[in-house]
Amino acid sequence: MTTSAEQPRTRSTEPEQSRGRGSEPRTAVVAIKRIFAAEGANYFLLLGTTIFLVVLGLVMVLSSSAVESLRDGGGGFSGFTNQGLYALIGVPLMLVVSRLPVSFFKRWAPIGIAVGIVLQLLVFTPLGWGYGGNRNWLSLAGFSMQPSELVKLALCLWLAWVLSAKPERLHDWRQLLKVVAPVAAASIGLVLVGNDLGTAVIMLAIVFGSLFFAGVRLRFLVVPGILIGMFGVLFAQLSASRRARIEAWLSGCETDYLDTCWQVQHGTWALASGGVFGVGLGNSRTKWSWLPEAENDFIFAIIGEELGLLGAAVVLLLFVVLAIAFVRIIRQQRDPFSRIVASGIMVWVISQAFVNIAVVLGILPVLGVPLPLISAGGSALITTLLGIGVALALARNRAMPTGAVGAPASERGGAA
Repeated sequence: MTTSAEQPRTRSTEPEQSRGRGSEPRTAVVAIKRIFAAEGANYFLLLGTTIFLVVLGLVMVLSSSAVESLRDGGGGFSGFTNQGLYALIGVPLMLVVSRLPVSFFKRWAPIGIAVGIVLQLLVFTPLGWGYGGNRNWLSLAGFSMQPSELVKLALCLWLAWVLSAKPERLHDWRQLLKVVAPVAAASIGLVLVGNDLGTAVIMLAIVFGSLFFAGVRLRFLVVPGILIGMFGVLFAQLSASRRARIEAWLSGCETDYLDTCWQVQHGTWALASGGVFGVGLGNSRTKWSWLPEAENDFIFAIIGEELGLLGAAVVLLLFVVLAIAFVRIIRQQRDPFSRIVASGIMVWVISQAFVNIAVVLGILPVLGVPLPLISAGGSALITTLLGIGVALALARNRAMPTGAVGAPASERGGAA
């Protein structure tokens, strides 16, 4: 006969044995779910749009670079293979970065900008090399990279770190100038010395965008903006090629067809020949050595030619969706550092897309910036994916609880 004291022991033993038999699979499933879990719709919206743009970019790089790759003797798929390798590196890195905590970015922000500036300095040593009049590349261990792309991301993180450390600086233009100007000027100045005006314009947009979203008063930004604009006009006159491109743009590219207007005119003709529905994927005529940098700076012209107005409109819509995802992530943040970082990355990606497309449409003179996530180029693709990985990490980060330091006064229960 079984005693009452033994019955509970028997009942508790069976569940333990059943849990022991199935605990390992359930534990593995839970671990995998935690690894790939996301914090909400903003994460998926940004991630999905980014992946779609990367895949579209791979398809268009294959189409636009095949002819030039064959001409160079590397096979029709060499450009696509290189870009695919960069994507295989960049996308996993983006997902890894999206798992990092905000404290990691705060800790490494000052180190990152220092490393970026040092790498940019190495461009002017025998390790650096130039292309198209710009000395902005670095060759290390058989690999080439563009340090200025890394500086863009480092600048976003460093500006957020500085501006969020002491919020009282935002209301004193002297302190702002003392803290922000030296590092920002060094970063942008080194790029300008390398003659890369387009990248410098994007970096300026990052600085002003970060200051604006940090809460700096507009009157503090107007005067520096005017002075920098005047300096930009003077700097453009120092280069004969830049001056010729600007003059051709101002004249509507009606002269000098065989030189400064060649790329712009053929980009316009490519867009025009595409019509509404395009000539078909892979059927571009302009990519047959008529349009320089067809797979890079002017890839939007090939998109318009092969996919037509509808394809070009889809690309524009995707960048609009990307901007909406960034704005939603920015609005979600309560930590000033996170909010400024997300804002800086948004300004970087969206302004660069705007400049690239505006150049192809003839709205701006040729500046030589790639279309983010679509144009060929390893440094640009990987660093852009890293930047979006940071934004994904912020999207995963839960909003600070009510009453936490850094939350708006209305959420702390105080007066606005």
